[in-house]
Amino acid sequence: MALITNAIKGTLDVLPKESYKIQYVESAVREIAENFGFYEMRTPVFEHTELFQRSVGETTDVVQKEMYTFADKGGRSITLRPEGTAGAARAFLENGLFNEALPQKIYYLTSCYRYEKPQAGRLREFHQFGVEAFGAGSPAQDAEIIALANEVFNYLGVKNLTLEINSIGCPACRAAYQKALKAYFENYKSDLCETCKGRLDRNPMRILDCKSPVCSKIAADAPKILDYLCDDCRAHFDAVQQYLNTMQIDFTVNPEIVRGLDYYTRTVFEFVSNEIGAQGTVCGGGRYDGLLEELGGKPMPACGFGMGLERLLLLMDAQNTPFPDRKGCDIYFASMGDKANLEAARLALDLRNEGLAAQFDTVGRALKAQMKYADKLGALYTVVLGDNELETRKAQLKNMKDGTLTEISLDDFTDTFQSIVIKDAMSGFESLGIDEAQLAEILGGNN
Repeated sequence: MALITNAIKGTLDVLPKESYKIQYVESAVREIAENFGFYEMRTPVFEHTELFQRSVGETTDVVQKEMYTFADKGGRSITLRPEGTAGAARAFLENGLFNEALPQKIYYLTSCYRYEKPQAGRLREFHQFGVEAFGAGSPAQDAEIIALANEVFNYLGVKNLTLEINSIGCPACRAAYQKALKAYFENYKSDLCETCKGRLDRNPMRILDCKSPVCSKIAADAPKILDYLCDDCRAHFDAVQQYLNTMQIDFTVNPEIVRGLDYYTRTVFEFVSNEIGAQGTVCGGGRYDGLLEELGGKPMPACGFGMGLERLLLLMDAQNTPFPDRKGCDIYFASMGDKANLEAARLALDLRNEGLAAQFDTVGRALKAQMKYADKLGALYTVVLGDNELETRKAQLKNMKDGTLTEISLDDFTDTFQSIVIKDAMSGFESLGIDEAQLAEILGGNN
């Protein structure tokens, strides 16, 4: 029988054998973000289209080619978020967070949507870990968010990433640069792609971000923004580098980085890998001091980054980065008969309430099939329950690693089983100098 439909092109099903990796990464970035003083914000998956037109920029590829935009039943133009910053900035303003203690430092784990040609590391539905710091204009804040991203990679064991930084100046010094760019690209106007011909008058900096091989080749010899920075922007950029050097974070200055969104000012940066093909930018961000004012708020500095989780996981897999084991089955209750299965359900629930992973038969398998299933689950222990066990209120607990059997009371099963698990685990922890009480505390903390 044929399926009614398949998954939409550019989307990905994350199956249980892979989802634990994402959960591990998400747990890590949450902990690191909160250590840096960032706390979670959640925004709607769709916004008014104008939000992205005003913030991301009408001359960007995202707005011109990639947004999922539609009219709702009320005739309003709605867009699925193509990135996280615009929605976070809108929420910051709408909810009056500017009245709170500044800077307001938030993070998010969110899905985004762009209509692009799907390939490795680039999906039409993808996920981002992002941070935003609203209300801090000093170079120290730029350096802090870069350090946060760097700490994520260090914690996860990701290697061979290059941090590239640049400054694209402020509106004052960028005006002279835009003029120089326009003059340069005018000489090649007939060779530019149609999209870039339209950008030439409106925003020639966007040509620097064009993916067309012809436009990229022309842009390679274009004037560099670092030659046009005003004194304030140059001082800011120098200070960012000083902070990074002090924190011993390696970087290179790449004057070709402009980022693909119009709201950026001054510092921009990317963490780049050459191990996952063309989509090598794993994390990118920078400063966007004019965004909040553009959205109707008062002038306020801000900066942040977005980290693509699919690209990060792709890179981790390419580097064979170790992941913690997926939580398995601590114990499986194999039952014979309805009464025994009822007892198995009771015991399993008691153990689950103590943080242990317990399973029992829910499909009516024969005993032999249940034991095969327990083996496939990788159950650490098994117990067979039948009429005799119910009558005597005792059963045999089998350690599946070494085959040893331990008689255990069904009436005191949970406490006894926990003690057995701790005792069996002690052999692996004694060499570390961890005693039984400490191990119990560790196991309880993990629960």
